[in-house]
Amino acid sequence: MSSMQQYLAFAQTARHGSFAAAARDLGTVPSALAKAVRRLERGLGVALFHRTTRQVRLTPDGERLFRRCERILGEIEALQAEASGAREALVGTLRIDAPVAYGQQVILPRLAQLQRTHPALGLDLRLNDAQIDLLRDGVDLAVRIGELKDSTLVARRIDWQGLVLCAAPAYLAERGTPRRLRDLDAHIAVAFRMPGSGRDRAWQFRQRGGIVTVAPPARTHVNETGGLLEAARLGLGLCQMPDYVAAASLARGELVELMAGLRPPPLPISLVYPGGRLIPARVRAAIEVLAQPT
Repeated sequence: MSSMQQYLAFAQTARHGSFAAAARDLGTVPSALAKAVRRLERGLGVALFHRTTRQVRLTPDGERLFRRCERILGEIEALQAEASGAREALVGTLRIDAPVAYGQQVILPRLAQLQRTHPALGLDLRLNDAQIDLLRDGVDLAVRIGELKDSTLVARRIDWQGLVLCAAPAYLAERGTPRRLRDLDAHIAVAFRMPGSGRDRAWQFRQRGGIVTVAPPARTHVNETGGLLEAARLGLGLCQMPDYVAAASLARGELVELMAGLRPPPLPISLVYPGGRLIPARVRAAIEVLAQPT
């Protein structure tokens, strides 16, 4: 087998977890795949699989190589599809990382429509409020909220996130309604604990043309937006959260927005993806679908 065929043999075996299943998929025999993988291991100088009589399991080195192979083979599939005139038939698996609430409420419905249009397209949506390394984790696209740091990633803004200060009516009936920033000293907070740093996210407000940062005392700390919303609805304190997270509860009267005139400027929501490389057709299609106005 050629070098490329060795990588293909390795990737298919990793996907199926056995030489026999991979061989059926490729139309060959298990022994041929096993030999190709052994030659690849010798050439790389690492073990790619833990082998048993029934199955094979990736080693840490194998997992790293498999993530890179998946991306490269996906690009080859896209090239083959375009060369054969099948540009509209999206194939392969689209891997997207997104914050939990925005991923559930905005990203997933749009991807569902894309998949209905292209039944051969697979989806791997990873909901996570912490930022990941796209290349290390084998992700095609990621959704990032806030100003982006300089990097090798290409960014495309797709939306905006507002922040609203909310509380449950029962909490306000007991503790009173804050109307100015100094009133926050008499209240307790539900804080969002940022998954990446473990620190509480400070609240921000717009005042006199500038941004004021406030870190009120918190008795409750939550590291996921769904839990943040529920804690606020249960009356555990004041909470500043994304507008799309609070919208339905505000409309039903389960939460009340406070000091709306002091809302901070909205944060950009962007799609980011690796630059300087071929973008598979499925990734291009996802970018266009997700960048459509809400």
